[in-house]
Amino acid sequence: MSKEVAVFGGGCFWCTEAVFKMMRGVSSVLPGYAGGTTKNPTYEQVCSGNTGHAEVVRIEYDPEKLAYKSLLTVFFGSHDPTTLNRQGNDIGTQYRSVVFYTTEKQKADAEEFIKEINESNSAGVSVVTTVEPLTEFFEAEEYHKDYFNRNKNAGYCQVIINPKLEKVQKQFADLLETIEK
Repeated sequence: MSKEVAVFGGGCFWCTEAVFKMMRGVSSVLPGYAGGTTKNPTYEQVCSGNTGHAEVVRIEYDPEKLAYKSLLTVFFGSHDPTTLNRQGNDIGTQYRSVVFYTTEKQKADAEEFIKEINESNSAGVSVVTTVEPLTEFFEAEEYHKDYFNRNKNAGYCQVIINPKLEKVQKQFADLLETIEK
């Protein structure tokens, strides 16, 4: 199996991780931080908004089973890419919408995808998602990993993550695994 890496920031990484863990062809999803200036930042440092990092997920996937454009489809469909530095109640640059590309092809695909969204949007609201090169990825602390599956009864999971997962399951059923990971 060949593997490629995609890195997306679309608000809280607990939500984003749970979404991409459901996808067919994804072998791992790891929450972390990217796009900032502090080496090995902690969650508390990133939450301060002073490091420049975004909460992201690093996705390893098999491109023979799942196209990068399918990942983009789910990414853009599972969060609001038109709000600057915000997803719901999560506010700050650490929650920005961002695609960190690992290849020039990913960069071109992401830019083309955003262009298509903007051209097809009749409401005139533009995508604010940035497309940036991945320079470094810092793995999040252990307690953030697989957060949703370990905390399904927590209020945040019930109120925020569950509805997002239900939406993804309805809209993108053809891209999801049929068994739980």
